Amino acid sequence: MKNTERKQWNIEATKSRNQREGFTLIEIIVVVFILSLLVAIVAPKIIGRTDDARVADAKIQIRNLETALKLFKIDNGFYPDTQQGLNALIEEPTTGKIPGKFREGGYLERRKIPLDPWSNPYLYISPGLQGDFDIISFGADGSEGGEGKDADITNWNME
Repeated sequence: MKNTERKQWNIEATKSRNQREGFTLIEIIVVVFILSLLVAIVAPKIIGRTDDARVADAKIQIRNLETALKLFKIDNGFYPDTQQGLNALIEEPTTGKIPGKFREGGYLERRKIPLDPWSNPYLYISPGLQGDFDIISFGADGSEGGEGKDADITNWNME
């Protein structure tokens, strides 16, 4: 290939590349349309999952509180009463039945009673209406009863 032919070929290749750079308006519209469809299909599925995650979190927290209460009973021979509440898991009770072997540091790792995932306190009743003790979260609405995300989550009625 001669030098002039090579220059001519480079000029044509450059023109061809310059003409092909970028996207056409139609291509951009098609991509935006496809992305919009994906968002419309996927977003509702993701958004609805936050309530499920909060319910699962509440169940895990209730199970952790149950475990701490059982450890309290193993050490002391009784569960804290309703008046002592869940606070008896982090601070040695000074009213009611006083524990004889309260564990130093309490029974919860973080030394804090968690709020339910909707930032409401758990209801603790001992002796319980359903067992030795009842732990209840009133769900998203924070009041007794409800369905779906507003349903009560209890230690005696979990799958």
